[in-house]
Amino acid sequence: MATETSVEISDSALADEARPLAERLAGDKAASRLAAQDPTLWGPDAESEASIRLSWTTLHESSRPLLAEIDALRAELHSEGLDRIVLAGMGGSSLAPEVITATAGVPLVVLDTTDPGQVADALAGDLDRTVLVVSSKSGTTVETDSHRRVFERAFSENGIDPVTRIIVVTDPGSPMQKAAEEAGYRKVFTADPNVGGRYSALTAFGLVPAGLAGADIATLLDDAAAAFGSLREDSENNPAVRLAAALGAAHARSAEKVVFADTGSGVKGLPDWAEQLIAESTGKNGTGLLPVVTEGARAAGFADAGDDATTVAIGPADEAARISVDGPLGGQFLLWEFATALAGRLLGIDPFDQPDVEAAKKAARALLDGAGGGPAATPATVDGSIEVHPSGDWLSAGVGTVAEALRAFLATAPGSGYLSVQAYLDRLDDASAAVLRPELARRTGLQTTFGWGPRFLHSTGQYHKGGHQNGVFLQITGTAEEDLEVPGRPYTLGELQRAQALGDGQVLAEHNRPVLRLHLNDRAAGLVELVKAVQGLHQDQAQEGEA
Repeated sequence: MATETSVEISDSALADEARPLAERLAGDKAASRLAAQDPTLWGPDAESEASIRLSWTTLHESSRPLLAEIDALRAELHSEGLDRIVLAGMGGSSLAPEVITATAGVPLVVLDTTDPGQVADALAGDLDRTVLVVSSKSGTTVETDSHRRVFERAFSENGIDPVTRIIVVTDPGSPMQKAAEEAGYRKVFTADPNVGGRYSALTAFGLVPAGLAGADIATLLDDAAAAFGSLREDSENNPAVRLAAALGAAHARSAEKVVFADTGSGVKGLPDWAEQLIAESTGKNGTGLLPVVTEGARAAGFADAGDDATTVAIGPADEAARISVDGPLGGQFLLWEFATALAGRLLGIDPFDQPDVEAAKKAARALLDGAGGGPAATPATVDGSIEVHPSGDWLSAGVGTVAEALRAFLATAPGSGYLSVQAYLDRLDDASAAVLRPELARRTGLQTTFGWGPRFLHSTGQYHKGGHQNGVFLQITGTAEEDLEVPGRPYTLGELQRAQALGDGQVLAEHNRPVLRLHLNDRAAGLVELVKAVQGLHQDQAQEGEA
């Protein structure tokens, strides 16, 4: 892994186009003003929100006192034989800890799902060794609250006092802080409230679960501190200025999709974290940068990148990448945060709000207010184990197979658009669903993203509604073998998962975006059938509607 944080622009044309943008940022003293937490950088409309969202620039210093507190708690837990850490969190509360622990090679069970099977698997672990970290900035996150309720019951049913096994991370004054202190939970960590969730990697939200799991979080802060010196410089050579300018120039040439692949960085899963940061920060007002996280190394990752994409290597510079970003994890966290905020200035948007996220939550809540998450939908057709549920009127009558429905659906995508695959399934047991992303990208020629629901709702969900309106959305839902009650709530996890899928689909349809939901009545068989249907597609068929 590289010891210094760096940005290389291999595409000479892109470098030339980025240069005046970098000069503008340097001349405006944007980097130093950002480091000094100047809320006026993004214009008067953004100033109110920015004024309470910029403390992340100095977390490499302000988070230092947490280290001893986390180390002491970890030692205390280990002395009691408690060494299995389960994290209940969504979005910024889970993505950074997952990257930190994966890179460090230490185990952390991450629950960022409402899939009953995946939650049941977490419950099936050794509860005698388990501590649950409940992490929510607002203190009202429905998924996280559901996990807490399910684990509280499981602890009690196994003769374990839940209050000794639950640790909370939240903002000061949140409903969760009050409830946790009243319940007497083992420990409550409060994070800096002037840091938004997607910029919170180096706050208690990132450090507490990762540190308890055994990651070296002190070095993480050291690496961020080492990067800070260059990131605050008003220079065209500032890595964040170079990266922001390159992304801004690429967006101006309509290459707004940012395709990530790893070229030997030694950092595991960073694009998944960057996906939320970039999409949720920039995807609004009909503009933005859409991250496309690919599988494996450079050769596979960049194979399907077209003219509407900017290829970004995470790791050593690579001739196949237009941009290469390298450095240790702590430095990369801070680099991408600086660059994303500066890119927001170039795009003319507020990088700290998320105006379109709440719509899907409201729609899901409305469905949950109905019996069992709302009435069962009637499929347009059933093919083997798969029900076909289209939105809108783009599917002709008489379509009888999944393959035919896919062809009709993909024909609605503009040539410069993108395809979003959204799997409301078990991220572990149904992991094979992820093969759909490269298969569809290869056959359609569309930039194709893949997200696990409802996890992506706290990430790319903002871009889907607020960014460039050229996406088409393939939802995959599935019948769970067994459901789980949510204690104290009038719904099960399965009903919540279904309501989240239908609610988001409803909001997308209201934005006049095509949505195709494929429901797998038998998940294992249905996934096999779906992959076969996708493998039968051809690029010319998928692009019939382009003209």
